Amino acid sequence: MSLSVQFFSLLAMIGTGIAAGVIMDLFGSVIAACDKRAFIRRHAFWFELAVWILIGAGAFWILVLVRDGAWRMYDPVAQISGMLLYAAIFHYPFRFIGRLLLLVIIRPIWYLIRFLLLIVQRIIRIVVSILSFLTSPIVRLIKTAGKFLQKKVEYYIIENNSVYGEERCVRHE
Repeated sequence: MSLSVQFFSLLAMIGTGIAAGVIMDLFGSVIAACDKRAFIRRHAFWFELAVWILIGAGAFWILVLVRDGAWRMYDPVAQISGMLLYAAIFHYPFRFIGRLLLLVIIRPIWYLIRFLLLIVQRIIRIVVSILSFLTSPIVRLIKTAGKFLQKKVEYYIIENNSVYGEERCVRHE
């Protein structure tokens, strides 16, 4: 293996360390933004474990691309160096880029989705209120007829049960 390939693989492993730092910082931000009762927050340990496994698989995939999967002793040191490099130098620029993407791209899309859902909700509410208004006379007629028929049935029961005595005659008012 030539020196240039070793140097390139060292830079690749430092890059995977920086990527791991970015991913774990993003994961920590997502967990911190969640409510304490949220599913993600309650199972954060297992999600973080899965993220670390995926980061390890991604680093090995980079190793396969660069060196056919040959692992050297300096690879973990390079990855840890990349994570420390992210924490020392790249943390603030990445956070700035993340806030910028949030303000410029993600929030407008989120507001647009919420606006469209609000429009659909209002349309459904208008249709329901129109149908409710149109069916309200029928509902009132059914309720009134039901009360009238109930009084007739109660009167019929009281008249027919009078032979059994007063204790069997129950009138609901």
